[in-house]
Amino acid sequence: MLLSPKKRVFQKSHKGPIGGISCTSHINFGKYALVAETSGRITARQIEAARKTINRRIKKIGKLWIRIFPDLPVSSKPNEVRMGKGKGSVDYWVCKVKAGRVLFELSDVAFDIARASLLMGSNKLPITTKFITK
Repeated sequence: MLLSPKKRVFQKSHKGPIGGISCTSHINFGKYALVAETSGRITARQIEAARKTINRRIKKIGKLWIRIFPDLPVSSKPNEVRMGKGKGSVDYWVCKVKAGRVLFELSDVAFDIARASLLMGSNKLPITTKFITK
């Protein structure tokens, strides 16, 4: 089950800048969190891979919140296609993440299990992250 928006006003969009520092840098729901240290784009597949890894480690004990959602379409054209003829079709969905953004939150888990599971999930992401507690 990959994340993607159900409906958008415009099907395709520009890439746009990513830099800067995020304002959502505090824990709202859980006790432990994974925070982005660098800016970048995270795809829906990477979010899903990190979610599966974290859930596999915490089993059914804790609760996990995903604080990011891929709402930006990335289009691409097939190989060996000539120039022109418009923009390509939507290939996958990404989420722009600024430095300081909370990505995942955990609760109802022991400290060492939460730390290990979130750090294993961070290995699936293309940006550097850090583990924080409330």
